[in-house]
Amino acid sequence: MTAPRDRDSNRKKISLNSVQHAFVTIIWPRRKLVLVGLLLVALNRLAGLVLPGSTKYLLDDVVVNKNTDMLRTLVLVVGLALLVQSITSYLLTRLLSVEAQNLISQLRGQMQRHISRLPIAFFDNTKTGALVSRIMTDAEGVRNLVGTGLVQLVGGLLTAAVSLVLLLRINARMTFYAFIPVVVFGLISMKAFAYIRPIFRRRGAINAEVTGRLTETLNGIRVIKGFHAEDQEDRVFADGVHRVFNNVRESLTATSLVTSFATLLMGLTSVIIMGVGGAMIIRGEMTVGDFVAFTLYLAFLVSPIVQMSNIGTQMTEAFAGLDRMEEILSMEREGENEGRTVVLTDIRGDIEFDSVSFAYDVGKPVLHDVSFTAAAGTVTALVGSSGSGKSTAAGLAASFRKPISGAVRIDGHDLATVDLESYRQHLGVVLQDEFLFEGTIRENILFARPQASEGDVQEAARAAYVTEFTDRFDEGLETLIGERGVKLSGGQRQRVSIARAILADPRILILDEATSSLDTESEALIQESLNHLMQGRTTLVIAHRLSTIRRANQILVLESGRIVEQGSHEDLLAKQGRYHDLYTYQARI
Repeated sequence: MTAPRDRDSNRKKISLNSVQHAFVTIIWPRRKLVLVGLLLVALNRLAGLVLPGSTKYLLDDVVVNKNTDMLRTLVLVVGLALLVQSITSYLLTRLLSVEAQNLISQLRGQMQRHISRLPIAFFDNTKTGALVSRIMTDAEGVRNLVGTGLVQLVGGLLTAAVSLVLLLRINARMTFYAFIPVVVFGLISMKAFAYIRPIFRRRGAINAEVTGRLTETLNGIRVIKGFHAEDQEDRVFADGVHRVFNNVRESLTATSLVTSFATLLMGLTSVIIMGVGGAMIIRGEMTVGDFVAFTLYLAFLVSPIVQMSNIGTQMTEAFAGLDRMEEILSMEREGENEGRTVVLTDIRGDIEFDSVSFAYDVGKPVLHDVSFTAAAGTVTALVGSSGSGKSTAAGLAASFRKPISGAVRIDGHDLATVDLESYRQHLGVVLQDEFLFEGTIRENILFARPQASEGDVQEAARAAYVTEFTDRFDEGLETLIGERGVKLSGGQRQRVSIARAILADPRILILDEATSSLDTESEALIQESLNHLMQGRTTLVIAHRLSTIRRANQILVLESGRIVEQGSHEDLLAKQGRYHDLYTYQARI
């Protein structure tokens, strides 16, 4: 019984936060624009009330008394009112709709900046497509906070209030009869939108899930075709879009019921007014002009209230999007509130693991009490079978993760207390999964240092033997490589990644299977450039090919998250232990 209450309280908290977030970050900074919009909508709605008001004078004074002078005055006033309506409508659309799109762009930028600074663990547990949906879709509905939704809401309330005053002046008793169904509709609408809002929240989650799976499908299209799994992916996607359809159907059903009920109540109001008003005209208690004016003003009172079903849906969508955005924006960014007060202006590169243990999941440690020192400018190689903890140790050194016990130190400073930006500007990585961005080879090399000179780019490309294959391309370094570098071979992609690391000129270098994608010829070329790159830098090398780490200052052999052997290549061979077994096995292959 306690869990549902906890979820409900959490939902309320998120909703209150989103309302506060909407006012503080969206409405208040645009208060001048919103004020101008409110002024324009006031002029627009007041001008719209001129026409129904003029009918009373037309029927009771102009027609009865054949007063042509008053007729000309009425026509002129109504014409001016229509002109004011047209101008204010244009200005409202021009000002608020454009600002709404500007707001969407800003919110997407805010979401992207925040998400990119969340910890690595967040990305390990969240689909890329779901994050794309969060950034691109959740902000869409928020346009109604400064766009048409807000204008219609305020304008409708203003029109209804002025119309109510005018109706009371014409006939208070008829106004009372007409107002009863309106109050009933308002109460029902409040209940309805409380029901609809969670539907919109679920739609955002479903859309994110479906988008995430679709992104995975498109990225893995070669695997899908290779295993002839197109039909299977078709079924998965069809199930996802069907769930979206069911959610949309649920929301449409709820909103259509509100609209239909509004139509019924308003029709009932018209019947009441027709009967009561007709009787009063017969008894001489009301003129025909008053009755017509009352009917028209009643339409101005009722119409905005009926439109509230549409406006309420828009505002509900906006706040549902804000709820989901607030969930992300309230997450603690990497390095925040972690006591990271040490700013590194310059580093030597001494790395120390002091009794480090780590687990991705509680109770399932990956590293156990690992301790070693990598002196500045030396090369430390991590070897072992798959799942032994090599990449985890490298990730800890890169500050992608924090140990659950023990400490990783850089130049004597606990890495958990070091400002991440000041540390990572001295860090370079070449990962096993060589990730390249869509664009040219030059743009991918420059990613590490966008302001680098042409000479530095050329030198990095030559050092990584990138020019060995780009010289054969018509466009050279300007060659487009496609998404994730799909137009290059695995070895070519790896060489571009290495050139990117060379251009970064880091003090600490992490090479995670840096030669894993290379053929024998490419590996020979790259090994020389890596030897040059590692000179004077603290380097952690993870390698399955043990022949590439013979020159390492120390080699750590990990098994089941523990260091079982440690020493130089010659020392470890002499021990004839685990390293000897791995090396001789590879030599036979």
